[in-house]
Amino acid sequence: MSGNGPSRGPEFRFQADERAPTALTAGLGLQLAVITVAVPILIPTAVMRIAGAAESTLLWAVFAAVAISGVTTALQAIRFGRIGGGHMLVMGSSAAFIGVSIAAVAEGGPAMLATLVVIVALFQLLLSTQLALFRRVLTPAVSGTVIMLVPVTVMPIVFPMLNEAPDGSPAHAAPLIAAVTILVILGISLKGTAGMRLWAPIVGVAAGTALAAFFGLYDLSRVAAAPWLGLPGIEVPGFDFGFGPVFWSLLPAFLLTAVIGSIRAISSSVALQRVSWRRPRPPDFRAVQGTVTVDGLSNLLCGVAGTVPNTTYSLAAPLIAITGVAARAVAIATGAIFLALAFLPKALAVVLAIPGPVVGAYLIVLIAMLFIVGIGLAMQGGMDTRKAIVVGVSFWLGVGFQNGAIFPEFVAEFAGGILDNGITAGGLAAVLMTLVMDFTRSRPSRMEAAFDPAALPEICHFLVAFASRSGWDEAMSDRLEAVGEEALLTLLRPEDGREDGREDGREDGREDGREDGREDGREDGREDDREDGREENRVGDPPQPGRRLRLAASRDEGGAVLEFVVAPREGNVQERLALLGEQGDGAPVEQEISLRLLRHLASSVQHQQYHDLDILTVRVKAPASAG
Repeated sequence: MSGNGPSRGPEFRFQADERAPTALTAGLGLQLAVITVAVPILIPTAVMRIAGAAESTLLWAVFAAVAISGVTTALQAIRFGRIGGGHMLVMGSSAAFIGVSIAAVAEGGPAMLATLVVIVALFQLLLSTQLALFRRVLTPAVSGTVIMLVPVTVMPIVFPMLNEAPDGSPAHAAPLIAAVTILVILGISLKGTAGMRLWAPIVGVAAGTALAAFFGLYDLSRVAAAPWLGLPGIEVPGFDFGFGPVFWSLLPAFLLTAVIGSIRAISSSVALQRVSWRRPRPPDFRAVQGTVTVDGLSNLLCGVAGTVPNTTYSLAAPLIAITGVAARAVAIATGAIFLALAFLPKALAVVLAIPGPVVGAYLIVLIAMLFIVGIGLAMQGGMDTRKAIVVGVSFWLGVGFQNGAIFPEFVAEFAGGILDNGITAGGLAAVLMTLVMDFTRSRPSRMEAAFDPAALPEICHFLVAFASRSGWDEAMSDRLEAVGEEALLTLLRPEDGREDGREDGREDGREDGREDGREDGREDGREDDREDGREENRVGDPPQPGRRLRLAASRDEGGAVLEFVVAPREGNVQERLALLGEQGDGAPVEQEISLRLLRHLASSVQHQQYHDLDILTVRVKAPASAG
């Protein structure tokens, strides 16, 4: 049975929807800003310099990237309507787009980059509205693999930072600074009180920076030379609507990279949801849709401004694991600090002057913990042979491509070197293997009916016929019927009268299904499963006007998979199942009977909630007698 896991306990301070003290919020927001602000600075700088853009274009691209990252980081946290993920999701320039962005600027100029990035943004906005269609591909295994590959792509950059020191510095300075930084963070995190752990990362950075200043490695001249307030000249490039050969040659690579970027956004959202609640919850795919929407909006702004596309980062997940603070206000503070840094070059210089050994040591701790988050995400729902193959092969392919160990000559020339990035290569491999598995599965049987208790006879008949075609005996047929009934009644709203029709609907459904689906009547087929007094509680729900139910049934290893697709409703069935054992004595037990029976009959239950669809997937193991 899919569960949510145990509570995180009293050391988890503030979950996503709780308000943390202002000082703590500002302090953690500063930590997030310090470790991530270099991303929207360094990536646009590298792209524009390598592509040969003018210095004025470079300065504008960096300013725009930092400012847009600040605005959209706050937007991710706020979440209103269908916009925003509602968690500590930090936006920043995407490393996956470096290669194709350089090609766009070098071959077509900043206007070509702007045009392609806007198309990427529109694609992501469309994807966010239709995310439910890709649920079979964007699985926890794929998302977990992408998160696990983030450290693979970042660590080759982080490790050399440990040795960064200006000429003439003592040979032992950089190693000692890095060691002090990481030991302070680990010491407080492992042995400090819960209150001390809140400040472990920033105390470690402060200790390392102080030691760096002692050795003369903190660049005070850079800080002194930076102006207090500044705004670069506006260099909005406009768009290239010529749609010539350069555009068409680069468009496939940009769209492919956008797919991987969207998968990363999805993975980041799920990873943050996993660590942002005191009691872990099933992923809310409405929040995931909001995350991808902001990802698209962010890239729309990047395209208009003419800078490198953004992506959603999950670096807040390990920070939450260390501090126990997941309040979304921290991300709002981070976004505000980003904006301030964009307009305050001197403050930006203070952050950028922190020496490499300090930043590298800090990132090693966070990235290592992010890897564990990815493993947990990939393991969600258990690990079977097929999932193990997808995760294992994709991960090591990502490692191989990232390190140039797999067909380097071919990879360097393919689509502007897009596969040089481990996240792109491994994520694409995971998607392709998942598609192959889905394509080779036996096609499910399907039916559609009104979302109404009166549909129960049709559902029973459908499931009986499916069991018969699958060669299962009466015991499995009984189980499928029972699961179909409990799933339908669970999805129906618990409010409004249950006083006058469900009993008749259930009895008619079972009898009609038996008569139509089998030669022998089974008047007493499920009486043993109904001896718990439900007859006095289980009566009819009102019709659901305009709502339709689609049911798909397919064989799986050792049993069946039933997928119920309906219009959305409040309340996650998967979460309610996990909470059944904690209901107080005053809980209305009659409202939980369907849930309890569903938990008893099914081997796993997964409830994915989107803005436009509710999808309940129930796995049912065949009884030993079913053959």
